[in-house]
Amino acid sequence: MVEQACVSTKDLNVYYDTFHAIKHINLDIPPRDITALIGPSGSGKSTVLRAFDRMNELIPGCHTTGEVVIDGQNVYDMSVDVVELRKRVGMVFQRANPFPMTIFDNVAYGPRIHGTASGKELETVVEQSLRSAALWDEVKDKLKKSAFALSGGQQQRLCIARVLAVEPEIVLMDEPASALDPISTLRIEDLMRDLAKNYTIIIVTHNMQQAARVSTFTGFFLSGELIEFGKSDKLFTNPEDKRTEDYITGRFG
Repeated sequence: MVEQACVSTKDLNVYYDTFHAIKHINLDIPPRDITALIGPSGSGKSTVLRAFDRMNELIPGCHTTGEVVIDGQNVYDMSVDVVELRKRVGMVFQRANPFPMTIFDNVAYGPRIHGTASGKELETVVEQSLRSAALWDEVKDKLKKSAFALSGGQQQRLCIARVLAVEPEIVLMDEPASALDPISTLRIEDLMRDLAKNYTIIIVTHNMQQAARVSTFTGFFLSGELIEFGKSDKLFTNPEDKRTEDYITGRFG
């Protein structure tokens, strides 16, 4: 067990109608670090990620059992405000999804909706969020331009800034660099390392080299089961389970 876990799952199961997609997952993720979830397509890693902010509930026929505990509270308790949960646990998707509005309004959207900032304070929040996403210097003179005018890599960093603007504790990233060129990918990886000083980062990736480069901990999923979880340097060089070894050495997947 990881000491001072920020996110813990206890016998987590996810079903799509009768299909048992996630099977009895027990996982402890540390705070202010980068944890990678790897595995072949269909292994369940993205479903686990969406369980952390209850995004699976948006999928018809999907239901969850067990617990996801964040800072001591089961997020599946009836008393949990899902809107507030998704403010604390932000999501960055595989493809950049900027809103059809200006760069400024994209970042300001969350604070406006939640009523946490306005006026000069909102301007400060937008600037700080763009700086945290390593985008401020590139867009500070273009804040009133459409977000769609940005490159793919810039749009993804804008989406990260939009998440940071509501001051989350945890940032979930579902293959955030899979649609980007190598240079933009490295920018996102550098950004993740920087953000991990202040946020808990959980990333799903098909790119094992990326997982090895950026993460401190890695979990390997196969057919809805968590096969192995531990320090990334050990998992990638001396895995305990032969299925992990077979996957990372390219025997399947």
